[in-house]
Amino acid sequence: MRRVITFGTFDVFHVGHLHLLERARALGDWLIVGVSTDQLNLNKKARAPIYTYAERARIVGALKTVDEVFAEESLDLKREYILQYRADVLVMGD
Repeated sequence: MRRVITFGTFDVFHVGHLHLLERARALGDWLIVGVSTDQLNLNKKARAPIYTYAERARIVGALKTVDEVFAEESLDLKREYILQYRADVLVMGD
C-alpha cells in the first residue's frame, strides 16, 4: 500500500483544496492529511483561522479522498510526521 501525506490549513475550504487532495490521493492508496492547528495558523499567518481546527479537520476528514487526518502542530515536525505516519509520498501545494 502506497501512503501519501499532505498538509494544509484548509480554512474556508474551496475547490483548490479539493484539487490538491484529489491529486494527492491519485498518487497512492491511503491519503493522510495534516491539518494545521489553530495555534500553528496563528503563528504562521499572524491571524486565527475562520473555522476552528475541529471544524476544518471534520470537513477534510469527511471527504472520500481522505483516509486519515491529524493535527499538524509545528512546521518543524514535517519529517517526524512523515516517519510517524509511514508516508511514501509527500505532496505539497500546487
